[in-house]
Amino acid sequence: MSEGAGVQQGSPAIGAAGSAPAAPGAGGTEGSGATVGSARIAAKKAQLRSSPRPKKLEKLGVYSSCKAEGACKCNGWKSQNPPPTPPRTDQQPNTVNLLEPCRSCSHTLGDHVTHLENVSEEEMNRLLGIVLDVEYLYTCVHKEEDADTKQVYFSLFKLLRKCILQMGKPVVEAQESPPFEKPSIEQGVNNFVQYKFSHLPSKERQTIVELAKMFLNQINYWQLETPSQRRQRAPADDAAGYKVNYTRWLCYCNVPQFCDSLPRYEMTQIFGRTLLGSVFTVMRKQLLEQARQEKDTLPPEKRTLILTHFPKFLSMLEEEVYSHSSPIWSEDFLVGSTGGQIPIHTVISAPPVARPLYYSTSPVSVDPSSCGSVSPARKTASALEPSPGGQKRKPSEPIPHDETKKLRIVGDIPMELINEVMATITDPTSMLGPETSLLSAHSARDEAARLEERRGVIEFHVIGNSLNQKPNKRILMWLVGLQNVFSHQLPRMPKEYITRLVFDPKHKTLSLIKDGRVIGGICFRMFPSQGFTEIVFCAVTSNEQVKGYGTHLMNHLKEYHIKHDILNFLTYADEYAIGYFKKQGFSKDIKVPKAKYLGYIKDYEGATLMGCELNPSIPYTEFSVIIKKQKEIIKKLIERKQAQIRKVYPGLSCFKEGVRQIPIESIPGIRETGWKPVGKGKELKDPDQLYSTLKTILQHVKSHQNAWPFMEPVKKTEAPGYYQVIRFPMDLKTMSERLKSRYYTTRKLFMADMQRIFTNCREYNPPESQYYKCANLLEKVFYTKIKEAGLIEK
Repeated sequence: MSEGAGVQQGSPAIGAAGSAPAAPGAGGTEGSGATVGSARIAAKKAQLRSSPRPKKLEKLGVYSSCKAEGACKCNGWKSQNPPPTPPRTDQQPNTVNLLEPCRSCSHTLGDHVTHLENVSEEEMNRLLGIVLDVEYLYTCVHKEEDADTKQVYFSLFKLLRKCILQMGKPVVEAQESPPFEKPSIEQGVNNFVQYKFSHLPSKERQTIVELAKMFLNQINYWQLETPSQRRQRAPADDAAGYKVNYTRWLCYCNVPQFCDSLPRYEMTQIFGRTLLGSVFTVMRKQLLEQARQEKDTLPPEKRTLILTHFPKFLSMLEEEVYSHSSPIWSEDFLVGSTGGQIPIHTVISAPPVARPLYYSTSPVSVDPSSCGSVSPARKTASALEPSPGGQKRKPSEPIPHDETKKLRIVGDIPMELINEVMATITDPTSMLGPETSLLSAHSARDEAARLEERRGVIEFHVIGNSLNQKPNKRILMWLVGLQNVFSHQLPRMPKEYITRLVFDPKHKTLSLIKDGRVIGGICFRMFPSQGFTEIVFCAVTSNEQVKGYGTHLMNHLKEYHIKHDILNFLTYADEYAIGYFKKQGFSKDIKVPKAKYLGYIKDYEGATLMGCELNPSIPYTEFSVIIKKQKEIIKKLIERKQAQIRKVYPGLSCFKEGVRQIPIESIPGIRETGWKPVGKGKELKDPDQLYSTLKTILQHVKSHQNAWPFMEPVKKTEAPGYYQVIRFPMDLKTMSERLKSRYYTTRKLFMADMQRIFTNCREYNPPESQYYKCANLLEKVFYTKIKEAGLIEK
């Protein structure tokens, strides 16, 4: 993929700054149009994925080369009776006939899709998603007027087309892969906050953090002008360098928002000072002009922040952006409020979606000088730009506490009770785990290491050698240190082999630094196209072991890979390392298909192949703390329940009066023990019969025409703020996986998950939306099937 192509959009209209980007080729910058376009594409994909398998084969056959004997050169099946353009709404869909000949080569549709006969439904759905992305890019190529942009669209079109033919994963081929410059824009802004404002009191420092988040929001969704537009505005600038960055932005940030089969990155995390400097002046001017134009619509509590503090913040940042001697752009930036180094976690992390110029923050105070990461405000206000009615993307406006009346789901613990319990937990050692709890037998393995990281005693850095950039002395010293640690701790590995892999540009190493020197690390190689990473070496120097460093190293590595959308680890462990890897979640049950890693990873004699599947919902570095909090909450809930159970109720005197029988529920205190009346309906005792019945019901639900919004988990890019509103998400794909793993041992578990889907949908979406209506209709179908199966009374 050439990096010399350009990008499509000019700088946005003043009122559109900070909105979601327009769909490629749309020719506009309005966020509402982008939202509708993205939602429409997602709806088409869901509808296509819920189609019968023959219909899917027909769709994929159009993009599959002919496999008939005789070396046929046809690169896609073409129907003898193509549908009219535009398609008629009253036309009945034709049944798919695999024997129908191709209009081009006369071979049948079946000859074009023989390679898909044994392909799983999941893989077929993935390919169908790429097909719709190809068709969308094809439209963009024909509509786009800018020559540079058209070239990039066409390159991405060919890339996805090739992926369908070869059944591979899309990987943009370029001389460099993200990130393109270090430190990133996000890290530079973090350094700026530390450098200029670490001396301020906590409340004032919190204001600066809000401004920094706001600024990062705007950059992540800023529409850049095309290279030709920039040449007209600033002919003296570096046109070639800007064109390269624009191509990267289009390939990695803009197009993937709509073509989700391409990997997507945040602009602030993969670009650095160069791109920021090329857009900052124009961006600052338009942001301030937008704020002045919309000052009357700003809420009073945000008016001072945006009209007074934001301009000063941008002026100070501008000096650092264009200053050649500014320390915030140095990779060796060490300034912090405590004089220590900044930890690997960033202080500010841009939220995934930025719509208006401002947003509401959570009431929890944030201290940017602390060593932990600061969670971004995830709820967006909508005063500047209302969301289109009926769309799935709905901003999560702050709701007063007394109005948060959520629909109950069977098994849920009320939030009011959890908040009440949280307020009673006053012992800090039970929740935060500071030094006083480290000697406890129940403390987590990585607790001491986590505490040292918060204090700045240890740091974690992902480093590697590079053939394209000027060598960094500090990184080279760390690589030498890693080579020494691995050689000393792995004596059976040849030193030359260790040196070759540590300094190989294709390998990276997560290094553990203490007092400026390397004390451990994990060397790995990423295979993004295959969906896994191979861990080659893992070691901590002997005098620093049994301190939880190994666990904390692995947790950091897991979070790094989740950030880069790689969710599988593979490694060959010797007999001394198997125990360690088992504790880190590895097992001999390999989830990655053998065809994916065969020929890619190194085979070690006498070692055991182990794998680990990552869960992107788990914050691994804080996982033990979260579990500790949950245990404490459960403990308090049990204590409360026991206090209720231990209450003494008066005995039953009715039997002395001649009563022979009373209902169980009339016994005083029986309900307080947790007793519930036996539910009406037939509970199937035979597990195989229950599985078969539930499978039939689930298939009926999934094949219904109103099931398309619920086929897969909701994506954050499609519904911003969804996971802040919905605490327990559920979808039909997850239910299918649970059913396959025999999770549903009773009908109640199955019915609770299905009911959760409908409840979540009605809670998040407005009643007039199509999603709300689909939930109501599908719910009626579900309960009809449940009654027909005899699982509940009619």
